[in-house]
Amino acid sequence: MAYDLAIIGGGIVGLSAALEISTRWPGLSIVVLEKEAEVATHQTGRNSGVIHAGVYYQPGSLKARFCKEGVAATIGFCREHGIPFEQCGKMLVATAADEMPRLAALEDRCRQNGLPVERLDAAELVRREPHIRGVGALFVPTSGIVDYGLIARTMAAILAERGVEIRTRATVETLREEADGVRIQLPQAEIRARHVIACAGIMADRLARLCGLALDFRIVPFRGEYFRLGSDKDRIVNHLIYPIPDPALPFLGVHLTRMIGGYVTVGPNAVLAFAREGYRFSDVDLGDLKDMIAYPGFRRLVRNHVRSGLSEMANSLSKRRYLALCRRYCPELQLADLKPYRPGIRAQAVLADGTLVHDFLIRETHRTIHVCNAPSPAATSAMPIARDLADRAAALFGWPAPGRSA
Repeated sequence: MAYDLAIIGGGIVGLSAALEISTRWPGLSIVVLEKEAEVATHQTGRNSGVIHAGVYYQPGSLKARFCKEGVAATIGFCREHGIPFEQCGKMLVATAADEMPRLAALEDRCRQNGLPVERLDAAELVRREPHIRGVGALFVPTSGIVDYGLIARTMAAILAERGVEIRTRATVETLREEADGVRIQLPQAEIRARHVIACAGIMADRLARLCGLALDFRIVPFRGEYFRLGSDKDRIVNHLIYPIPDPALPFLGVHLTRMIGGYVTVGPNAVLAFAREGYRFSDVDLGDLKDMIAYPGFRRLVRNHVRSGLSEMANSLSKRRYLALCRRYCPELQLADLKPYRPGIRAQAVLADGTLVHDFLIRETHRTIHVCNAPSPAATSAMPIARDLADRAAALFGWPAPGRSA
């Protein structure tokens, strides 16, 4: 079978790319290849559901730009298609005096990124959030909540109506770029496409290597573990409640998240996973583990963050330690309030020197484009990422201006 374009990955980034490209070039034959039985099974369907405002990201970075654009794009898509969302806003809570300089730095970062932000003292924080305690806070009103899995499934339905083929259970085993196209080997078939866009998340580096890209990074999986609060705590917060992140650590910290379903979750932490799809502590893939240990960047990452890594592991193994992270800003929570909830995996690119790739990362070959690093806020940013991919494809693949025959 021959297609003009194959998009690998049925998460929200791959589906957004298919939607954008099929809108600009409706004459292209497009297939979306998803290895699972349904779309949005991994990072898209297992995240916190936050519409991120873009607080933390380096001004001028792809994350800063795409996240801010993505808020409007996500809300616009939800309004157009009747998908529930809420812009409840985010509180970044300082729980000790030594966090106030970091709070001030985040306030400055918000202003550099063109985001509305309000500084609150302890009394105003309690007035707006009676169950939360802190010495000060930032309020960012543009953050919100949504079900990204529902957005992705809505996109898939629109694509099917347009004649875009979505193949599930279609694991890409090999990719071979040739002079006139790309051969894609699936378990039961081989297909050909003139061009490929890979949005493969946790498998991004492996697909990029199949296309001959010399990589200076590898994907390392981090499991984010959540709890759900009992129904008696459904109204414990009015906004999203985040700690002030420690700049020495690579992730944002455990937070309280109002979910679009009306309940509240706690999490995530960031625990090194022993399998690329290791959603449980006991999940171990020896091949994945061997690949990680063999990579010098992973070993340097472990050395650089050994203390925080061991702390995260301990928090994962001890529910009481996990609770203590939450009680810093919500002291009334008890062990009995923490109910089981689905975990997620963050696909994080790590450089050879052991540092994390902080921005979105996109690489190209003659006939392929690879989204190599797209962790949070990729769900919020999916539609702007898709526009960027379409622009790159037009330039790289020589596609005509939209409206002209492809």
